[in-house]
Amino acid sequence: MPALYRALWPLLRHVDPETAHAWALRFWRAVGRWPALQRVVRRAVGAHDLPTDPVVLAGVRFPNRVGLAAGYDKDGLAWRGLAALGFGHIEIGTVTPRAQPGNPRPRMWRVPERQALINYLGFPSRGAAFVLRQLRGPRPPGLVLGVNLGKNHATPNERAAVDYMLLTRIFAPVADYLVVNVSCPNMENFRALQNRRAVQRLVRAVVETRTAWQSQAGGTRPLPVFVKLAPDFGPGQLESTVEGALLGGAHGFVATNTTTQRPGLGPRWRAVPGGLSGAPLRDLSTDLIRRLAELTRGRVPIIGVGGVMSPADAQAKLDAGADLIQVFTGLVYQGPGLVPRLVRALAARRGRAAAKAPTTTPTAHTGGGSP
Repeated sequence: MPALYRALWPLLRHVDPETAHAWALRFWRAVGRWPALQRVVRRAVGAHDLPTDPVVLAGVRFPNRVGLAAGYDKDGLAWRGLAALGFGHIEIGTVTPRAQPGNPRPRMWRVPERQALINYLGFPSRGAAFVLRQLRGPRPPGLVLGVNLGKNHATPNERAAVDYMLLTRIFAPVADYLVVNVSCPNMENFRALQNRRAVQRLVRAVVETRTAWQSQAGGTRPLPVFVKLAPDFGPGQLESTVEGALLGGAHGFVATNTTTQRPGLGPRWRAVPGGLSGAPLRDLSTDLIRRLAELTRGRVPIIGVGGVMSPADAQAKLDAGADLIQVFTGLVYQGPGLVPRLVRALAARRGRAAAKAPTTTPTAHTGGGSP
């Protein structure tokens, strides 16, 4: 399949990127429906004999350190098929309570010379009821499922907590972790939710709703709440946001979302609206992960995402303080073989480190705390 993807790429790159992505989702949805096709895919990409590399974060056991970032499978259409690539976790969304179309097209652009994408999608979503139906039913063994939550366009920021609380009640029964998205650059004034007071109120509302659901359900299954951060903080803003999120009860962070900056891109791309992902985001994201790990002193989990195009990029994020990594744009440019390559490389690196320090036991983050 990697060779087939390389052969198809010259054709795919001439198709509108959003249309090409829709085709990909249809393919992976079909894979998810046919176990025989899943076996073919796993063998074709080399995901049929992956090493085990488990890690426990906030009470959740992840079978390996590689996940699919939110934004790829917004509506939960294709996650069962995508799991055949060897992902340890897949994050669905961003999901909004009610269906909405997002921003007008065109709203996605490729920057192939920089292995980047710019998207101005603006939370297109089929709505929570539709996504919930896609997430019910059988799940690939061991796969961890996250759900990324966002408010509707029509919901003002001062009432955002209502949307997030509703989504928490809907997805708590089917998710393994929840992500409070306050960092998308494609909705007007949305990143104001990263303000210290705003994020504290919002996260507290989600955590309290989750706790109430756990009490009613009569179970003790972990359901950690993460906060997804932007890479574009000004002086002092990251510290303020992290403090607010942790005071609200956040168990960890996803770092980072796309960027409004255009590092290394020519003038034609500076006028294009939206968030930039891919290789140019790599260093911005990794630098923020390092700052975040220093701020939290390694006490809460960090999921690193942004510009992971190779095993070296993934390892750099782990070295900076991330516990897991996620891919999106790397999957577009490098193809499906990237996932098992990452899983193998990270597991091998951990294996070598463990061999050098055989008495060291892996850390299991519990989440929560103050910076």
